[in-house]
Amino acid sequence: MNFNALMAKKKSYLLQTLNIFELQYYYQMGLIKDIYSVAFYENFTNCVAKVIPDFDKQQFITQIFDADFANKEWKERMQHTTIVLHNFMPNDFGEAVLTIENIIENLKNNNFTDGNLAFIFFADYVEKYGIDDFKTSAKAFVMITQFISCEFAVRPFIIKYPKDMIDEMTKWSLHENHHVRRLASEGSRSRLPWAMAIPALKKDPTPILAILENLKTDSSEYVRRSVANNLNDIVKDNPEIVLDIATKWQNISPETDAIIKHGCRTLLKQGNPDILKHYGLESTNIELSNFEIITPKVKIGEYLEFQFSLNNTNSENKTVRLEYAIYYQKSKGHLAKKVFKISERIYQPNQLVKIKRNQSFKVITTRVFHLGKHQLSVIINGTESELLDFELI
Repeated sequence: MNFNALMAKKKSYLLQTLNIFELQYYYQMGLIKDIYSVAFYENFTNCVAKVIPDFDKQQFITQIFDADFANKEWKERMQHTTIVLHNFMPNDFGEAVLTIENIIENLKNNNFTDGNLAFIFFADYVEKYGIDDFKTSAKAFVMITQFISCEFAVRPFIIKYPKDMIDEMTKWSLHENHHVRRLASEGSRSRLPWAMAIPALKKDPTPILAILENLKTDSSEYVRRSVANNLNDIVKDNPEIVLDIATKWQNISPETDAIIKHGCRTLLKQGNPDILKHYGLESTNIELSNFEIITPKVKIGEYLEFQFSLNNTNSENKTVRLEYAIYYQKSKGHLAKKVFKISERIYQPNQLVKIKRNQSFKVITTRVFHLGKHQLSVIINGTESELLDFELI
């Protein structure tokens, strides 16, 4: 496979597995808004003109590129596109949905692929203008999500029509199309990142458990990953529910076991004793030695380096989940813990392993570094070692 084909395959995988807003990190930070370019609108309006009679392409583009367009960020440009599109759509919402369906078909015929982030304004259109028409909007979501995800747009409907919307999404979990099945799980997450939370589901996720049950053996990794993320959301408010699911789903299939493992990642990072017991992760006679920080003073832009040795002194094989924690200095002077996984594998009796790792302190957009004291620990099957100090200078 040549380089371009490999990159195209990697992009396709990202589009299928990541939350829509997580894709912002796939694009260059700060440039995502530029997907709404002159070229994009030229191509889009050419397709719209074939669907809407008497469509005024020039007027559409004039309204898009208003005096404030250059100052708008990505989400603002997306919502602005929704509003401008509405100015050219039928007044009746049902007719507008049919128009969107025809536009999407025309886009597909002109080689616009599904998953193109720019077209999330179709979902936003339903959220903004269809909130009072539940039945039409529910059908629109099924249609649109097969072209661009509606995971954010469905959430106001869950809040306004909790039973009706969740009943509808439970049906979606049995749909023939994997995008629709994935929407049932992803859209019903109680704590979907960058989206409005759903307080009722944080308090009691029971209404959506049937959705996850239907999807636990789904043929699509794209869907199964969403189920795992949904479980991980539930863990943060109702860990006992996910622990019960982990027991019930255990050994159904390797794929379902992977869902459980990924869905319990927060519990594993927290060293929850019940989940550690579930996976047989015991730290007895797993000995840590020679734990040291090689670079006790770290400059911003450089790496923390550390090393240690690990020995399984048990007489039988042991599965070892190995992690380390950085206690980051925060703006108010306190330290905040973040756990990073090193590995999880089987150690044979008396197997001694030397491990060396580094942790980047290069400037990134998702974390602000503060100078001063930090700490480091090693975590073996949920049991944390002594803390070692280092300084960020």
